[in-house]
Amino acid sequence: MGGETVGQRSTPGFAGIAGAGIYFSSNGAAFAALLPWYPLLITRLGLSAWEFGLVVASFAIGAIASSVLPARLIGRFGANAVVVGGTVLLVAFVALTGWSTSGWMMAGCLFLVGVCDAVVDVAQNVVGIGVQENRSRIILSSMHALWSLGGLLSGALATAAAAAGMDIRLHLLLVAVGCIVLVIIGRWLIGGEGRQWGRRIIDDAEAARAPAPGPGRKRRILLAALPLAIVAVCGTAVEDIANNWAALAAVDIAGLPVTMAGIGFSIVIGSQCVGRFSGDVLVGRFGAGRIARLGGVLIALGGLGAATAVEPVQLLVSLAALGYGSATLVPGALSAASRLPGAGRAAGVTLVNWIMRIGFMATSPLVGVIATATNLRWGLGLLVLIGAATVVFAGRLDGERQRED
Repeated sequence: MGGETVGQRSTPGFAGIAGAGIYFSSNGAAFAALLPWYPLLITRLGLSAWEFGLVVASFAIGAIASSVLPARLIGRFGANAVVVGGTVLLVAFVALTGWSTSGWMMAGCLFLVGVCDAVVDVAQNVVGIGVQENRSRIILSSMHALWSLGGLLSGALATAAAAAGMDIRLHLLLVAVGCIVLVIIGRWLIGGEGRQWGRRIIDDAEAARAPAPGPGRKRRILLAALPLAIVAVCGTAVEDIANNWAALAAVDIAGLPVTMAGIGFSIVIGSQCVGRFSGDVLVGRFGAGRIARLGGVLIALGGLGAATAVEPVQLLVSLAALGYGSATLVPGALSAASRLPGAGRAAGVTLVNWIMRIGFMATSPLVGVIATATNLRWGLGLLVLIGAATVVFAGRLDGERQRED
């Protein structure tokens, strides 16, 4: 790659890992800063459960609307520039959400957050996969662990800020400034190395500008991507429920005060972080498919436990199982997507990411409708089906890997 070996560039390589890790952690922190404030916004705006489900679904709608935008922007400006510029816009719209005066305004802000987040997500994964291939070792789960860690710390700070009576607008503004500083530091650490991983990143840029493939080739690429996207959807569905419903579950089921509602989200994201840090070693030892299948079992058990919880401890343990079980699903699916036959890295990741977000869009409205018709316990029962789907399709993660090998 670029005529250099890993050994010849070990120091820059570690700087690249650190820079990419900062990208992921700042991205996790940006949106997580808003989530513990959801119960407050629901009360302030007078939203019902189904209305709230539709409002937060606008985030996924925005991500879907981004369509091929990530691959086009990466092809035009490069993955690193897209991460930095996209993060600036992302945190600006997250902060603006704190000024919402109606459900419509909140939905509009979250739509724009979704567009920016989808673009940044693809770009940072392209950078992370480039680092992974440059180091000749599996690190993408650890990159996503840093995303979870950023979300965990940001969510904890937001929970503390809410408990202390801090103004939501001031808190989100401070987080926005911090995230912008972080991505600038990350870009500085990567420095010129981003241009050197980049023979394949450059290839992706050229592929993004190349003529579109014919219908037959598009169909083959789509069919190969669908099982990977289903696994990714299962992972993001758990994240979506953690983002939008764990705080409410902590209040409605565990009986915690509204100011401490963020504990539910922190439990999920914290256990997911642990699972992702251990995921690279486990995937390297047992294979992505086997670990994902085990994750599906944990998701199903966690969903069953949350739906039937009668004690706060049972709910929190169930949330922890959900986070740990979902840990490797998205990294594994995106890593396999980068090797889709007939598609460049950015195109493969963009395709799976886009399909993934279509499923992501449906999660919160579905939980909201079920919760309104029955109660939140039944809504959380959807996680049992998500775990079962993971078990069914997990083997395709190894299938793509073996095909590439």
